[in-house]
Amino acid sequence: MTRKTRAIAGAGALTVAGALILSGCGGSGFDDSSGDTQGGLTSSDDALDILIGSSGEAETKAVEDAVAAWSADSGVEAKVSVANDLAQQLSQGFAAGSPPDLFYLSTDAIAGYAGNGSLVAYGDELANKDDFYPSLVENFTVDGDFYCAPKDFSTLALIINTDLWEAAGLTEADVPTTWDELAAVSKTLTTDGRVGLAFGAEYQRVGTFMAQAGGGMVVDGQAAANSPENVEALEYVKSHLEDGTFAYAADVGAGWGGEAFGKQLAAMVIEGNWIGGAMSADYPDVNYLVAELPAGPAGQGTLQFTNCWGMAADSPNQQAALDLVEYLTSTEQQLAFSEAFGPMPSITSAADAWTQANPDLAAFLTGADYAQFPPNQEGASDVVSDFNAQLESLKTGDPQQILDSVQANLEAVVG
Repeated sequence: MTRKTRAIAGAGALTVAGALILSGCGGSGFDDSSGDTQGGLTSSDDALDILIGSSGEAETKAVEDAVAAWSADSGVEAKVSVANDLAQQLSQGFAAGSPPDLFYLSTDAIAGYAGNGSLVAYGDELANKDDFYPSLVENFTVDGDFYCAPKDFSTLALIINTDLWEAAGLTEADVPTTWDELAAVSKTLTTDGRVGLAFGAEYQRVGTFMAQAGGGMVVDGQAAANSPENVEALEYVKSHLEDGTFAYAADVGAGWGGEAFGKQLAAMVIEGNWIGGAMSADYPDVNYLVAELPAGPAGQGTLQFTNCWGMAADSPNQQAALDLVEYLTSTEQQLAFSEAFGPMPSITSAADAWTQANPDLAAFLTGADYAQFPPNQEGASDVVSDFNAQLESLKTGDPQQILDSVQANLEAVVG
């Protein structure tokens, strides 16, 4: 396959109306083999290269099967490759001038690649663009341009061991809905050798308390790490790390919250819907329920995590790539992915069917209504990494000092 000269210098070049976008192939294939640029998107008879970072065999097979079905219908050849190190291979592809046409793209990588013109901002050209959850669209919007289609997403919820819950004399009516109630049941569930609530020593878990307090890392485009709301959140967490009713997963001898929960070192954990696979595979005898995280002083809050289908500015066949993304993010296909390897659909039209198929996991999807997402500005991932290192010592540290340090770092990349 011969790569053609980059047709689009950056996001701003993609402005032509969706009328010029192919809405479907209908088995007739993409018949523009001229290699021309039409409507801001390149078009050719080149095959598509797709690079993914797979969670395992189930995900790989599901994506390969879906792409093969689309390819058979469209007549466009397409190949799926699984990256061993997605970030590194993607970076090397761009550096060499031969990136894949489509690829999984994380929220912390989008700003950098958007800033150097490596990506096409095709989001507004999607026929199903209005179907995506608004918070996910915001996640992949840089400088006002909706870059790429969220492929799926996860949120954090409260996972409760129902056997330990009942043994402690707790009932369904005791499922916590406030910080005070969470503290009370955590105390009840804490015994020798078991903590009431465990979670990872990282912003990607502790940040839920910041959201519930009304805070967040970035508010209205400005760094807000050391806001009074965030200080209140860290003081709440610190107080319960000190009294021993909360604990970091590492402090109970676990590598992550799911392991702490599965080994029953913790009666409750804050985790995402990926915990279901681990429980089924490694701890099938542990019974549990999934509840929404309790509300804090400002109401409910959680964090969401997602990837999108990034599209290379150097791709010579962006029109076909767009059609493939629409296929992969359709209601039918996202529900098929969910059944195959467990992700939640990124589109609202699949919500009812997903909830009916997964009634015990509904709290994860409900969280989409009030979820925040980690900052996606270029350089923000380094700030979060430093924050995580400081959170490890929150139990003996000063929340205000920690957050002042994070604020200084965040202002350098956000303003």
